[in-house]
Amino acid sequence: MLDLILCVDDDPITLMLCKKVITKTSFSNTIATAKNGEEALQYFNSIIDKNDETKLPQLIFLDLNMPIMDGWEFLDNFSTNKYSSVNSTKIVVLSSTIDPEDFEKSKKYKMVIDFLSKPITTNMLTYLESKI
Repeated sequence: MLDLILCVDDDPITLMLCKKVITKTSFSNTIATAKNGEEALQYFNSIIDKNDETKLPQLIFLDLNMPIMDGWEFLDNFSTNKYSSVNSTKIVVLSSTIDPEDFEKSKKYKMVIDFLSKPITTNMLTYLESKI
């Protein structure tokens, strides 16, 4: 069981489903959420500013298509030196896209460990347990 997961998605129903499935399977003790990449970066800025690694998630579920800052922009920012102290967090892209170019592009980010299709399922979490 993980201690903390961050789910980044602009859809409140997707976030609710993530919380329910993760809680039901006891995959994580705590689930934090962000509505877009900008909120997720603010979350990590807070960790860096307060030097509080107890709030560092072990896994991020990241949507790609979001307003304000999408998943790609988040990954580009999160890969910079500014976030080097916290970007060891593993990321699973959880998206409704079926574009093979998105899958290939995600491989360029060392912290992305998988690219899975929405919605999140209990089988998906069981599969991910072996990768974490």
